[in-house]
Amino acid sequence: MKASFQLFVAGDTQASSRSVSSLRGLCARVFGDAHEIQVIDVLERPDLADEARILAVPTVVKLAPPPQRRAIGDLSDTERLAAALDLLPPDTEPV
Repeated sequence: MKASFQLFVAGDTQASSRSVSSLRGLCARVFGDAHEIQVIDVLERPDLADEARILAVPTVVKLAPPPQRRAIGDLSDTERLAAALDLLPPDTEPV
């Protein structure tokens, strides 16, 4: 099963770029090439943000593998991001 994520950002900003970079790096480390990331700009697609009930950006939604998880805010701490998205191995303690 391929890991699947949606990343909601607002515009082409430094914060948006950092969020994309952090999530891509984490996914490459955890899943190798077996992942997909859909980046959604809420300024261009407010309908998708509304449908997903996005209230703040950046927000990443892990769609697969289950269970679905969300992380909101600064995504630069990839260890905390991995813990929030339930990507740590079961015997690993979050930092």
